[in-house]
Amino acid sequence: MSYWLIELPIDTAPATNAEHEYLAKIETAIKQSGATIVDQQASQSAGQLFVVAEAPTGTEIGKALDNAGLTHTAPASVRLVGATPQELIEKRSESRWLVEWDLPEGLTMEQYLERKAANSPKYAEVPEVAFQRTWVREDMAKCLCFYDGPDEDAIRTAREVVGAPVDRLHALEAES
Repeated sequence: MSYWLIELPIDTAPATNAEHEYLAKIETAIKQSGATIVDQQASQSAGQLFVVAEAPTGTEIGKALDNAGLTHTAPASVRLVGATPQELIEKRSESRWLVEWDLPEGLTMEQYLERKAANSPKYAEVPEVAFQRTWVREDMAKCLCFYDGPDEDAIRTAREVVGAPVDRLHALEAES
């Protein structure tokens, strides 16, 4: 099985019945495709829902979302870095921040993983921030890094310490 990242637009207004129905429609479509949702986070301000589903291919997920009339990005193959699937289940609700990093052209997965291994210990220099996990697109277009921390400045400081830029920073909605 592989992991697939799908991004969908969401309303940033306070949760309503319509939003709950929309989220249920997404979940139903993904399940009907034969996939299982393993990670789902909503940006408070950017109006985006980030979903990672586990399935043999992303094709069926895309078809199911299309058939449900849902606007979405094409499913992109991703790799989980910095956490195990079990840790993902245990710590998903602890993530308060998402950093999107558009990876530099020419960077390989091997180079990325070497860099991650070398720089991750530096997070200890910013103890108020806890790195949770990263989803790296296999096409190396971008990665999504999840953190818990007190505020935007602390997250930006942690990224500076490990030498990784912030292309977009999202405060995440708390899971209900």
